[in-house]
Amino acid sequence: MSCFAHPLFDAVRAYGDLLTARDWPAIDGLANRLLLPGKHLVPQDERLLADGLHYECRIAERGQIATRAENWHDLFNALVWARYPAIKLALNACQCMHIAAMGVSQRNRAQAALTQFDETGVIVRVRDAAVMAAWDAHDWQGLFVQHARSWRNGDISVAAVIGHALMEQALLPGRLLVGKCVVVQGEEDAMCVDAVAQAIRHQDVLTDPLQLRPLPLAGIPGWHAPQDAGFYRQTAYFRPLRDGRVYPLPVEPAVEPTSVGCISRGAKAAGGRADFSRLLSARS
Repeated sequence: MSCFAHPLFDAVRAYGDLLTARDWPAIDGLANRLLLPGKHLVPQDERLLADGLHYECRIAERGQIATRAENWHDLFNALVWARYPAIKLALNACQCMHIAAMGVSQRNRAQAALTQFDETGVIVRVRDAAVMAAWDAHDWQGLFVQHARSWRNGDISVAAVIGHALMEQALLPGRLLVGKCVVVQGEEDAMCVDAVAQAIRHQDVLTDPLQLRPLPLAGIPGWHAPQDAGFYRQTAYFRPLRDGRVYPLPVEPAVEPTSVGCISRGAKAAGGRADFSRLLSARS
């Protein structure tokens, strides 16, 4: 069975022919296939890089997503752009806001959080926040075994895999992956993804890496075999909670007009909003 049959690749399954084809897709052909609104894939070469622009600024100012040829990391990045454009646009807008404030030679903790989510992020939907107690405590047996039925009936679910680096890592046999998660309490996956895009733009999430919840993805029922009691006792993977570590509450979806850009904290305060403070380079 192809590794692309794994649930981690569910969101990009519509592009399965690109993933399993014998030959790599040409970047111009990939750009024509994906048709990203207001953005387009361009080869990352010396001619492009001569403009001196930061990768994120080039996307915002010129609509150009620098893409390396025959590269899994960048191929998965392109597919996530196609599948979740609102998330990618929000991440890009906030990165550019911080670059404007910090310059290109410094990075703050919010930028680190945005990058971690871009590379390894997962959006998890929960219908009943009661399951969060086990996750808060890193009670992995409780989250995955005692709440196995909740995973199977959709009361808790992976709404979206955003991290293109996670997808790249999943190509390595036997790799046990950890997603860095934003959790949304809601009923529908699409609504939860929209809620995260809004929360990123308003800086209600991803202002510090410690806000991201680690989720050992192989623990999700059906995502790995075997999943016996011994498997969940592997503390090098299912790590205990560090002293003092506290996670934010789940995001709650709110109906808001679609906005563009990253809203600064000063603008949020004025508006009365609450403030919440490349391993594989060739096909195998």
